[in-house]
Order: sequence, then C-alpha cells, then structure tokens
Amino acid sequence: MKAEILQFVQEKTKELIQAPTCSAEARKAAEQWLALVGTEREAEETKAYLAELEEDIVTVDGLITFAESEAGAAVFGADHAKEVAAHARELKAAGAAYCDCPACAAVEAILEKKEFLL
Repeated sequence: MKAEILQFVQEKTKELIQAPTCSAEARKAAEQWLALVGTEREAEETKAYLAELEEDIVTVDGLITFAESEAGAAVFGADHAKEVAAHARELKAAGAAYCDCPACAAVEAILEKKEFLL
C-alpha cells in the first residue's frame, strides 16, 4: 500500500473515531486497525475493519427511512427528525449515496481507498 494512501486512511480513521455520530462498533474497529497498522496482523485487521465500515455506513435511503421512523424521532427529536429526512432527500436528489454526517463522510472516504488497502 502506498504510504500516502495509508496516511490518508489513518487520518480519516482518526476523524471517524472523533465523530460524534460514530457507532461503538466502528470506533472499536477503527482503534484496533490503527493499533495493528505496521504489524503482521495488518492485512487481516484491514479486511475486518473494512467489513465493519461497510456494515455501518448509512445510505441516504436508510437515513430517510430511519429519520421518518419512531426510532428516528426518538433519536433526533420529532422536529429535527423531519429536518434530517428533508436533508437526506436533498442529498439523494443531488446524487449522494450516503449520509453526510461526520462518521459516514469519513467512512465513505476510507472505502473509496478500499482497493488500495486490500
């Protein structure tokens, strides 16, 4: 893996860890991956990390569905959930595939480098 790509992914991984919208599972996988970069377990851990990120990234359609659900209203608050759903529809209309929260944005940037990481 090229040093520039590795550095980019490490930076995005640190952003992911700091993102308030990062799930506990993704944060744990990110921390574990960072700890194992440069070791004999790096390749194995990279596969596990990417698999976790692929599970956790939220599609725009998934965000719309969640924001419009009772669970979404409970998480965001009823009024803000409507705003989140409207924002997600705007993202979809603009051609976005994924949520643009800090965690999903970091994950999307990392996954764009997937072929270089494996």
